[in-house]
Amino acid sequence: MEGVENLDAQIETLLNLEKKMRLDENVAGTKKAVIDIVQLCYKAKAWKTLNDQIVLLSKRRGQLKQAVTAMVQQAMQYIGDTPDIESRVELIKTLNSVSAGKIYVELERARLIKKLAKIKEEQGLIAEAADLMQEVAVETFGAMAKTEKIAFILEQVRLCLDRQDYVRAQILSRKISPRVFDADTSKEKKKPKEGDNLVEEAPADIPTLPELKRIYYELMIRYHSHNNDYLEICRCYKAIYDISSVKEDPSKWIPVLRKICWYLVLAPHDPMQSSLLNSTLEDKNLSEIPNFRMLLKQLVTMEVIQWTALWETCRDEFENEKNMLGGSLGDKAAEDLKQRIIEHNILVVSKYYSRITVKRLATLLCLTIQETEKHLSDMVVSKSLVAKVDRPMGTVCFQTLKDSNEVLNSWAMNLEKLLDLVEKSCHQIHKETMIHKASLKV
Repeated sequence: MEGVENLDAQIETLLNLEKKMRLDENVAGTKKAVIDIVQLCYKAKAWKTLNDQIVLLSKRRGQLKQAVTAMVQQAMQYIGDTPDIESRVELIKTLNSVSAGKIYVELERARLIKKLAKIKEEQGLIAEAADLMQEVAVETFGAMAKTEKIAFILEQVRLCLDRQDYVRAQILSRKISPRVFDADTSKEKKKPKEGDNLVEEAPADIPTLPELKRIYYELMIRYHSHNNDYLEICRCYKAIYDISSVKEDPSKWIPVLRKICWYLVLAPHDPMQSSLLNSTLEDKNLSEIPNFRMLLKQLVTMEVIQWTALWETCRDEFENEKNMLGGSLGDKAAEDLKQRIIEHNILVVSKYYSRITVKRLATLLCLTIQETEKHLSDMVVSKSLVAKVDRPMGTVCFQTLKDSNEVLNSWAMNLEKLLDLVEKSCHQIHKETMIHKASLKV
């Protein structure tokens, strides 16, 4: 009891001193008095008194900004020393309420909310943690280090993905430009001009920029896996593959390169997929995994692929992906792989044939006539193929119908070529005649 009375008496003395210093607008003196009060409560382990004094000091008339900042920063150091989770949460909430709406302690408030969200997540309250994190828009904070901003936004994205809020996860992820990860950090930092906001150093637990790049693309893979967007997943793995720390270690880049190959095969045919396919084939590291090189080579070669033979060759590798980095390729992956091989085969046939019977096409694709028509229709609807099915005749035409202008232009070109040939032939005949006459005179 005496200890409590003694603490109250000491706090009262310091409060009077703080008032005198505050009214005199003595910044250093006010900061010292505020910090001494906070330290006194901490040493006495009076956590409730500490919370009360923080609220009291922040609400005093004409309180100096520097004093509030110093008090919040000092109290934040004691969060880890609280005896139990309840007192820790109470202290964080007190500091959070004190710093709310004050731009000069926005950085501290962001860090406090991150700590509180972590506690909520550990208690299994993911929705509450996500809601807490979304309250803070760190992209507007001038004093926060770039890496800390990125780490904070990535944490927001991760919590949204954990609660399966994919729309908000996409909106938050767009706050980070992928170009920021390629910035040259070796360049000297410009000295801030007088009046500029000083950017604080990021805490020690914040990952480096390459590590943040890896985390960002892993979260993007989680997001795109929800929509089975294979091409975007492939591009994310390609970005991870290009990180220097991954490229230097074969145990890291081999699983990533395997995933790139699989998702390239699973992605629908389009110019971006074709470009990535050719650039991946040129990679020298692909020689370390010959099965995948052969698989990609088959897709580039304009030949019909037999699905049964391909599946027998690749089935073991396909099943092994469950044990590799990133886990399995998805529930629909095997079905989609077959779909992509059928699409490839149809495109190959359309290159070699202008017209073919549906029966013959079904034989080449190892499908029934109904399945062949379905796949053809899907490809025509998605505009990856131009074709017309004549059901009464049982034929498929892969030629596009030309309009009258195109037909006339092609005829004009053909006539021009014909007249050129006639002119060249006449010239050659005339030349031969002249040579023959000259030889007769001799």
